[in-house]
Amino acid sequence: MTRRTLSGVTALAVLGVAAAVAWTQPEGGARGPIPDLVGGLKQVRGCLGVELASTRGGKQLIFAWFEDKQAVQRWYYSDTHMGIMDVFGPGDDAATKPLSHVPDDAGPIMVVVSMTPSNEPAFRGLDMPVSQIAVELYEPLPGGVFLGGRFAPKDAKVPHMKDLTPSNTSVGRP
Repeated sequence: MTRRTLSGVTALAVLGVAAAVAWTQPEGGARGPIPDLVGGLKQVRGCLGVELASTRGGKQLIFAWFEDKQAVQRWYYSDTHMGIMDVFGPGDDAATKPLSHVPDDAGPIMVVVSMTPSNEPAFRGLDMPVSQIAVELYEPLPGGVFLGGRFAPKDAKVPHMKDLTPSNTSVGRP
């Protein structure tokens, strides 16, 4: 693993930690030493929405939707993300370009960042108590249905998705 790759992975760990911190602080409140990553994501042109979650298995998650590859790249090169990566030191970035395997016309793209905290660091060179860190990219398949709303932001266009929400949503009324 190159130093730059490790720096990127470490930055992802901070994203996961930031997600955990965000749950314990009010929206827009002071975040302390951890940057406001959700706010930073939302400020990127082309970011359609951000959700935070945790699983019963202990994973901390950030879901971020972007309109296209270029929007994800704007996040990658944003001051917030670059600032996080700089905290962990410079590295050799020449070998890998972010999203080099993603077609230029891809989108919308959902980026899922997951981290599983642990009692002690599990990876050499990464002094954080985590047992798992991942960044995964997803593009929606055509189809699906929803009633009253979706998990993805409304601006995340999905071909052939059906809205089954009746025009009158009052419960118990004909």
